[in-house]
Amino acid sequence: MSGRASTALAHPLAPARQRLTDISSELRSFAITTYTCAPDALARHLPAGFEPELVSIDGAPRALVSAVSFVNTRFYVGFAPFVKLTCAQTNFRAYVRRDGASAVWFFATSLGSRFVALPRHAWRFPWHHVQAECEAEWEGEHLARLSWRGRAAEGEERLDARGTGETLDRLPGFEEPAEARRVLTHPLTGYLRRRDGLVVTYGVSHAHLDMELATASDARHEVFERAGVVAPGQAPHSVLVQRATHFIVQLPPRALRPQPDARRLGP
Repeated sequence: MSGRASTALAHPLAPARQRLTDISSELRSFAITTYTCAPDALARHLPAGFEPELVSIDGAPRALVSAVSFVNTRFYVGFAPFVKLTCAQTNFRAYVRRDGASAVWFFATSLGSRFVALPRHAWRFPWHHVQAECEAEWEGEHLARLSWRGRAAEGEERLDARGTGETLDRLPGFEEPAEARRVLTHPLTGYLRRRDGLVVTYGVSHAHLDMELATASDARHEVFERAGVVAPGQAPHSVLVQRATHFIVQLPPRALRPQPDARRLGP
């Protein structure tokens, strides 16, 4: 199983070369399940200075959130390359803008490993432990079938999908494929509110993603339902999949200075 070879994206917060504190991982059965939501519902979760990235669907402005699920393989910290983990992970994120630049805001992350104790307690990240199972069948780079099941106190994760053989050339709300890729697949700066309330940021680097459009026969990501941004039973806006890719995550995170107000300004 191998991903497409391509050039890593340059980014000032996440160099392609791994540092001692950075995390490297080969991501397998990579899936981005995106839902639309009301802009005001998402904005309530964002601190001042952050705004939802908006698209127009059926003439109405909509915000977007995604559950990004994958199986980490060869998952290790730079100072300990001899300790490599394999575990499931889902990042629950929203697409936002800060100072005019696109980014992602992380609601939470589930990790199927005891390693979750490090980001949860040492960095106070909103991460939690999940019992997850991923079954996937690939025909070359084409997805034949994917089944994801996750069970956690914070909510259920569920996805059944099949590949279509199509690229993301036509996605609701995006006039150009390049815009869909910029927003959904290539945000390189992330922000989150730690469990102690501090807002921090970190970056990633990865190869250009070449994702396949999939259809979902079943999807649920309860973290979004509990946050009030996605309705129970709501169908996804889109599901994008890729067999494998490589990510480097720059850690530890940096605190924003000055810290933004906890609540958004304005109505």
